[in-house]
Amino acid sequence: MAQSTLSSSSISEKTYTVQSQPITSESELDINYEPDGDWRYSPEKINRQYSRQPWAVIGRFSNIVVTFGWFVLCLWWDKVTGSEVKNERSRAIQLVKILTKLGPAYIKIGQALSTRPDLVAPIYLEELAKLQDQLPSFDNKIAFRFIEEELGKPPQEIYAELSPKPIAAASLGQVYKGKLKTGETVAVKVQRPDLIRCITLDIFIMRGIASWVQNNIKRVRSDLMAITDELAERVFEEINYTQEGRNAEKFKKLYGYMEEIYVPKIYWEYTARRVLTMEWITGTKLTNIQQVQAKGIDATHLVEVGVECSLRQLLEHGFFHADPHPGNLLAMDDGRLAYLDFGMMSRIKPYQRYGLIEAVVHLVNRDFDSLAEDYIKLDFLTPDTDLKPIIPALSNVFGNALGASVAELNFKSITDQMSAMMYEFPFRVPAYYALIIRSMVTLEGIAIGIEPDFKVLSKAYPYIAKRLLTDPAPELRASLKDLLFKEEGFRWHRLENLMRNANDSRDYDFDKIVDQALDFLFSERGAFIRDRLADEIVNALDNFGRRTWFNFSTSFREQVGLAVQETPPELQEESYSVKHIKNIVGILQQTPGFDPTRIVGVVMKIITKPETQQLGQDVAEKLTQKMAARLIRNLILDNTSVTSKALPSAR
Repeated sequence: MAQSTLSSSSISEKTYTVQSQPITSESELDINYEPDGDWRYSPEKINRQYSRQPWAVIGRFSNIVVTFGWFVLCLWWDKVTGSEVKNERSRAIQLVKILTKLGPAYIKIGQALSTRPDLVAPIYLEELAKLQDQLPSFDNKIAFRFIEEELGKPPQEIYAELSPKPIAAASLGQVYKGKLKTGETVAVKVQRPDLIRCITLDIFIMRGIASWVQNNIKRVRSDLMAITDELAERVFEEINYTQEGRNAEKFKKLYGYMEEIYVPKIYWEYTARRVLTMEWITGTKLTNIQQVQAKGIDATHLVEVGVECSLRQLLEHGFFHADPHPGNLLAMDDGRLAYLDFGMMSRIKPYQRYGLIEAVVHLVNRDFDSLAEDYIKLDFLTPDTDLKPIIPALSNVFGNALGASVAELNFKSITDQMSAMMYEFPFRVPAYYALIIRSMVTLEGIAIGIEPDFKVLSKAYPYIAKRLLTDPAPELRASLKDLLFKEEGFRWHRLENLMRNANDSRDYDFDKIVDQALDFLFSERGAFIRDRLADEIVNALDNFGRRTWFNFSTSFREQVGLAVQETPPELQEESYSVKHIKNIVGILQQTPGFDPTRIVGVVMKIITKPETQQLGQDVAEKLTQKMAARLIRNLILDNTSVTSKALPSAR
């Protein structure tokens, strides 16, 4: 569905003449899927099927081993003969042909690699990018037959126009540009033939390899079978175009409110399991930087939009796009980012979403004890795991690497360091996390291709800061408390940093932060903060009173000619709290939606709260106690001084 210069042509009867020929379809495969349309992934059915076909499995496995073995041998020979540079292009083309020949599962691997400039040489990137939408197409006759089988009518009765050739061909299907009889321009995606058999056989082999590795290599503790099943389940959803249409509509409902995100319309009357008709989108791949910039579009900004959208997918609703390669992301002419392919989607449970945010907070806070606990919550460690040796390891991995800010690291560097540590301790990678890594690393790979110094985490932190400040969820309230409070007092600088970052996030305004702050402050869960806030107010008032009295007494001494005392160190500058409170007020004034006239309403709302009256009483009592304690201490010190001076004369 990328921009195409191919023009649509009127459909002729001759175009749709389908000769009688054997075409393998899923219904002809003995996989025992239910005839009522239940095409969900079932490893049990796949195992039953291929356990009875050992020669098919051996043949396919041998083909894979021999094919890749020959490629590796060619690379070795190039190195021996010193012809690596000379043959690099031909080897890259050879690899693309190998992946294409091996089928959809291996094409997916190639697509993932095509977005990793940090792992793959530029020439290989260029060739692998062709796997996104430039694969060999299959015969029109087969595609048109599938359209008729799925929609119940020949194509000429459904579409007013259809391109004579596919304008794009990907791993699972190919796309035609067409026009409905009602005038709408559409993209018509038709599934490849024999897809179920190819995919299920590779899945059977992958599960067998995963099982063998898991049972025989002790250093591998991750549940490779579960990860394989998770990926396979997503692929099975991807080959059901009806499910893809539902995914697209759900995605639009959840994230379509973002002004710079666009999701095409699905035409359900012309959509079935093997045929998908959706709105045609004209645009340019994000990786075609020159073409994007020629249209006056900031490619880096659109990647930032994609990063924010991905964060909302992962952390807000838990329904995320697990295959964001460049072929699925287009820069539209009006500057919006269009998502195209919704076949491979995945889900994250609420406890996992909040656990990821908490882990980021503890990482920023360098609270490695809590970070170790987070890995239990996120299913990386079992509840009975001894965390004592793991906590120092986390400190070693992240303590020095974080530098001044977590935003200085890119996503890949964190995952790489974590991967190295996981070999030493009983970590296991949960299945859902594998897809998150795939999604985020792919997106970061696209970003690095546009801007080499792009840091996903630096773009992510404003959104996380906004969530911490405005989300009422108990898990995040607890994280915010952990972030802002420590034994010696309130960490104003952290609040200031959070607010500065949150200002850069959309959907963040003055009303939201004030409402959420007040609701939490005056709730039962906010009692702890009210107590600490009372201490901060007492310290600030006490410091202000002492500074005021000292300035008054100094002025009086100067007027009557008495010696002026040197200013005590603690009174030479404004208190730590006062300085940061002034900074925070300044940040609030810059917050979108700030209106000075609303301050009066906020103040009145605060004053009328019974908790405020109790807070005032606590402040008055603590301030009185502090002043009384200082007075007594000063009197005792003065008496001690007088006594010590009087003792020598008494002798």
